[in-house]
Amino acid sequence: MKKTDKKYYVYIILTVNNTLYCGYTDNIEKRYKQHLDGKGAKYTKANKPLKLVYSKEFDSKQKAQKEEYRIKHLSRNEKEKLFI
Repeated sequence: MKKTDKKYYVYIILTVNNTLYCGYTDNIEKRYKQHLDGKGAKYTKANKPLKLVYSKEFDSKQKAQKEEYRIKHLSRNEKEKLFI
C-alpha cells in the first residue's frame, strides 16, 4: 500500500452510560476492538463501549484530526445529528 493510499477514520462510540466518545484511527476495526477490550482510551475503559454509531473516512491524518477536533466541540444534539 502506498503511503498516499492510507485511510484515516473519525468515529463516535455510544457507551453503556449513554455518553459519546469521539476519536480517530487508521484501522477502525482494530481500534474499536481495543476500546471493547479496555485498552483503547481511559474514557472507554471507564465507560464501556456499547456500539460504534458513526464513522467517516479521510485520505489524510490531518483531515481526520481536524474533523475529530470539530466533532468534539459540538453539542450532544449536534453530534447525534451526524448519525441519527
